[in-house]
Amino acid sequence: MSQLETPLFDVLLKHRNRHPVQFHIPGHKKGNGVDPAFREFVGDNILSIDLINIAPLDDLHSPKGAIKKAQELAAEAFGADFTFFSVQGTSGAIMTMILSVCGPGDKILVPRNVHKSIMSAIVFAGATPVFIHPEVDPELGISHGISAESVEKALEAHPDAKAVLVINPTYFGIAADLKRIVDISHSHNIPVLVDEAHGVHIHFHESLPISAMAAGADMAATSVHKLGGSMTQSSVLNVREGLVSSKRVQSILSMLTTTSTSYPILASLDTARRQLAINGHDLLTTTIRLAKDARKRINQIPNLRCVGNEILRTSATYDMDPTKLLISVKNLGITGHQAEEWLREKANIEVELSDLYNILCIVTIADSKKELNILVNALQRMAKDFESEVTIIEPFVTMPDIPRLAMTPRDAFYATTEVVPFAESVGRISAEFIMVYPPGIPIFIPGEIITEDNIAYIHMNIEAGLPVQGPEDDELKLIRVIKEHKAFY
Repeated sequence: MSQLETPLFDVLLKHRNRHPVQFHIPGHKKGNGVDPAFREFVGDNILSIDLINIAPLDDLHSPKGAIKKAQELAAEAFGADFTFFSVQGTSGAIMTMILSVCGPGDKILVPRNVHKSIMSAIVFAGATPVFIHPEVDPELGISHGISAESVEKALEAHPDAKAVLVINPTYFGIAADLKRIVDISHSHNIPVLVDEAHGVHIHFHESLPISAMAAGADMAATSVHKLGGSMTQSSVLNVREGLVSSKRVQSILSMLTTTSTSYPILASLDTARRQLAINGHDLLTTTIRLAKDARKRINQIPNLRCVGNEILRTSATYDMDPTKLLISVKNLGITGHQAEEWLREKANIEVELSDLYNILCIVTIADSKKELNILVNALQRMAKDFESEVTIIEPFVTMPDIPRLAMTPRDAFYATTEVVPFAESVGRISAEFIMVYPPGIPIFIPGEIITEDNIAYIHMNIEAGLPVQGPEDDELKLIRVIKEHKAFY
């Protein structure tokens, strides 16, 4: 087989061109039953391949034909032993990773600033998280990855851990020394799982951070749709055999995946793989050049800073993805939220993310010099608009203590709960997730004991203007805790 091939897309086109009479779902039957306005907008081509797992098209739950071949080509492209397609996004792939290696009571080492899908999987598995503090950047007010040194210490303290989970790269494009983390973990015979949601492209260019598979990781959940050119909701789970079983991965993924899998989404994975494998290097060379040029021009704008290699100082900040434009706006005297709104209203630009101090703009293979010129020109106008408010702001970032885990997140999730005033919750067990953003690190997760210091930390951050996320009570007067049963007399 050749990377030029797209076996799944081809079989869909072949089936469509036969014009079979359909007595199966979906009920719109090649678009004939779709609302006319929607059909006119999306077109007949996409509707004609919106099919189900009939025999000629293979079955994602037990692939033996076109899907199997497409996944084998993807494995070759990503340097994996096996690659599984996900129509449940990277969240589904992440949950599959964890459930494949962890069961009730098992320990898993995870960064404190993990995506909610990771904590969801830990709840489902009944596992116990052992948290590692990520490094926090005091200038930018964001969290990075975890250091190799912290992983080594955690493994020495918890040699019975079933897995180590690493975010590589982070949302902001910062990568840890993944190869060293993998080597350390493997020396303990412990698999490494990688949340590679923001790194599908890094495997295809030497100027980008090392990918999970290239670093020797055991599994990587990789969003192809985020930066790789496929449709939203499409991801892959790359697997290296040895410390994990591909058969178990397939079984768990099938448990979590809808039986009504989307063939347009699957076909977009097949074709995105071809583009990355055949043209990815050339496309990314252009993308990197555009992003580096934009970074240089943004750094010439007064009171703006676009982060570059100067941020790389430790094993937690070992490398960076230059296609992520992390722009600090704090010295303009505005928040990232204000910058996002200004760009939306004044320049018709939508950014990927904003927080108290920064905005994040991603540059992909879809961009050209035109889009980057529009962004830089808009930032120049924005800086001029706010020049009267210019001030030097010192970011307010401290790290909360990690509370003691009194029960597993799963036990806390299923326990009987009650709502109590925040002021009366000290010593109780939290049944909610509570975090302050930035830097996006949970202060409490279900199962942790609420402490007076961490309540004070929450209030301190609220007074500093940092939004609190997670609790059911938006006013933060009440918190859900595990119900305490009084003794009978």
